[in-house]
Amino acid sequence: MQTAADVYPVLCLAGPTASGKTSLALALATELPVEVINADSRQVYADFPLISAQPTPEERAVCPHHLYGILSSDTQISAGEWRDMALAKIIEVLSRGHVPLLCGGTGMYFQTLLHGIAPIPPTDRDVRARIEDRVGREGLAALHNELCSKDPEYAAKIHPHDRQRIVRALEVLEQTGRTLSDWHKEGTASPVSGPLFVIQASLDWLMPRIEARIECMMKEGALDEMKRAFARAPDPSLPGFSSIGCAELLACARGTLTFEDALTLWIKNTRAYAKRQNTWFRGRKEARFFSPSEGKRFISEACSAWENIHSFNP
Repeated sequence: MQTAADVYPVLCLAGPTASGKTSLALALATELPVEVINADSRQVYADFPLISAQPTPEERAVCPHHLYGILSSDTQISAGEWRDMALAKIIEVLSRGHVPLLCGGTGMYFQTLLHGIAPIPPTDRDVRARIEDRVGREGLAALHNELCSKDPEYAAKIHPHDRQRIVRALEVLEQTGRTLSDWHKEGTASPVSGPLFVIQASLDWLMPRIEARIECMMKEGALDEMKRAFARAPDPSLPGFSSIGCAELLACARGTLTFEDALTLWIKNTRAYAKRQNTWFRGRKEARFFSPSEGKRFISEACSAWENIHSFNP
């Protein structure tokens, strides 16, 4: 049985894209000795700091940041693998007497960290190879439609162009006869504990911020970032290219979309992603929700939560 001594304390800050997570994390760092640990599945890739909205060098200078831009575009990472890396960082941060703040928008990362890992058995490489081959023959849209019919709950959480997750879901289904949604209900004990703070932001509030941020990314060189990444690894099916904005910018670079159309599509797809994030986080019973205007309340509650955690974990 797990005891209190086996559990590492953390703070978690989640929410949809463009909701202001980074600025709140930095504000909290003025009150607590925070070290930020990335909990966003796209921000782990080194080739796309701008397109995936990773913290800027100036923001990272405020307090230590971990697990941002650590992988090449050809490297796959599962939620379980991320959890292992995050746990190592959590232990490292705590050893310095600092506060590990998990910050990001990938719901499955928080689920895996706070509620344990589903005991999915290893899958056969031949199964994955067959499904990858089907993507090439039938197209990703056909496989996403299949996933919608077989595991609608999981399909609703991911982007229709998220090749890595679509293939993984069908791979697990074929190998085990059970959906990922079913497996994810069987978590093991988690080695961490702490509150999950979630920014609750409406799409009406988010959209002007999403539009302004993407327009700023374009001005700052997002298209050139894509061109450089594609020159290094000319394969758009690689995991790193699954960030929203990558497909749109690559189409622009290849001349199949105009600059204006790429911008419009990027904004549209980001809106759809934010909607899925909101839906996922709304279902978290353990979440402590606050609006974007309640930053002071977040800081106050986060400080109180950390003080309470330490009263049980001296």
